[in-house]
Amino acid sequence: MMAMGALRQYIDLFRDHRDLIDSNSAPLINALRPAALEALGGGALPALGSEDYTVTDLEAILAPDFGLNLAKVPVDVDPRQAFHCGVPRVSTCMGFMLNDTFVGPSDRQELPDGVLFMSLRKAAEEHPELIAPYYGKLADLQNPVVALNTLLAQDGLLLYVPDGVKVEKPLQMVDVMDFGMPLMAVRRMLVVLGRGAEARLLVCDHTQRADLDFLSLQTVEIFAGEDSLFDLYDLEESTLLTSRLSALYLEQQRGSKVLLDGITLYNGRTRNEYYCRFAGRDAELNLLGMGIEDGRRVLDTHSVVRHEVGGCHTDELFKYVVDDEARGSFAGRVYVAPGASGTTAYQANRNIVGGDKARMYSKPQLEIYNDDVKCSHGTAIGQLDPMQLFYMRTRGIAEAEAKLLLKQAFMADVIDRVSLPGLKERLHALVERRFNGCDASCASCRDASSRNPEN
Repeated sequence: MMAMGALRQYIDLFRDHRDLIDSNSAPLINALRPAALEALGGGALPALGSEDYTVTDLEAILAPDFGLNLAKVPVDVDPRQAFHCGVPRVSTCMGFMLNDTFVGPSDRQELPDGVLFMSLRKAAEEHPELIAPYYGKLADLQNPVVALNTLLAQDGLLLYVPDGVKVEKPLQMVDVMDFGMPLMAVRRMLVVLGRGAEARLLVCDHTQRADLDFLSLQTVEIFAGEDSLFDLYDLEESTLLTSRLSALYLEQQRGSKVLLDGITLYNGRTRNEYYCRFAGRDAELNLLGMGIEDGRRVLDTHSVVRHEVGGCHTDELFKYVVDDEARGSFAGRVYVAPGASGTTAYQANRNIVGGDKARMYSKPQLEIYNDDVKCSHGTAIGQLDPMQLFYMRTRGIAEAEAKLLLKQAFMADVIDRVSLPGLKERLHALVERRFNGCDASCASCRDASSRNPEN
C-alpha cells in the first residue's frame, strides 16, 4: 500500500533527498530510517474523532507544506544572544536548540566528569558506543509521530549521566523556533541516567515569530537506571500558529524516581504523549501537567503508565483551564500486570471550563490484573465555584480579581510540586500574568526586540 494524505509529502521528500538527510546526520541515527519508512509506508494517520484523538487532527496538522532545513543551512539567528533566562535564584547550565539543530551552550560551562549535555548528532558520531544501546529502543515506530520523527530527525539533545554522578546544577535546554517561512522542526531527545545518577532538566519551547506556521515534531526517550533521580520540566510558550506533536517514552529501573511536568502556557495546537514503563521494583513516577487554553487553542494529553513489576508507585495529576472556544482533552491509562503486586497508582484530571463554547474531554482509565494493589482514578469538569466567588465578593474583592485568584489557586498544587524554588516562583508569576490577560511570555528571557507580537 502507498501512504496517502499528509504523510505522502514527507515520504516523497525523504526518498528524493535521502543522501542529503543522511549526510547532515550521523550513521547511527540514519540506520533507523528504513524501519521508520516501512512503518509509515502502509499506514494511515488516526482520524479526528477516533479513540484518543478527540481533539487532535494529525492530518490537518501535518498537511501544510512546511519547509525543512535538511541541508542545515545556517540561520541568521543566535539564540544565545537573544535569550537571557530570568528564572530567579536558579543558575542553570544552558544549551540551545535553534529549530532542530543544537547550537551549543550559552558559554563554556563545566559539568561533572563523564556527563554529556550536547548535540545528539555529534554524540552519535563521537560516542556511538554510548548511544547505540539506547537510541530508538523505547520509541515505538507504530506511533506515526515517532515514525515520522525517526525518518527525518538529524539532530537533537543528548543528556548522559554516568553511574553515581550527581549533577548539582540544573540543566536547561532552550528550544527556539525562528525562520523566514513556515517550518517543521524535527527534534530528538535522548536522556540516559546510570545507576545512582541524578539530574534535573528544564526544557523551554519558544516561538519567536507569531505570523508564520511552525510545527515541532518531537520524540523523547528517557532511561532511568537503578536508584537514579531525574526531573524534567517541559515549558511551552509558543504562538497560535505553532503546532506541537511530542511523544515521550520512559523506562525506569529498580528504585528510580522520576518527575515529568508538562506546562503549557501559550500554544496553538499541542498533543503531548507519555508512555511510561516500570522495569524494576520500588520505583516512583510523578507525572504532572497543566494547561491554560483560551481563544481557539487546543491541548491534548495522552498517557499510558505500565506497571509491569510490583512495588512501584505512580502519582498522576493533570489540570486544565479551558475558555472561549478552546478545546482540551485528557486520555490516561494505568496498566497493572498480573505479577505487579504491591502497586500503588493514583490518576486524576481536574478541569475548569469557563465558557459555553469551550470543550473539555476526559477519559481516565485503569486496567488492573492483580488484586494486591491500591489504585484510583477520577476526573472532574466544572466551572468556578459560585459560592466561593460570592464569598470573595462580600469581602470587597472585585469579580475579575476573584476569578483570577481562584484560577491561580486551582493550578497551585501542580506548580508547588516543582522542586526548583526559583522555577516555582517564576511559574506562579507567569500563570498570574496569563490569567490576567497580560503578556505571559518569559519576557525576561528575551531582549525587547524579539518579544512575541501576538502577546
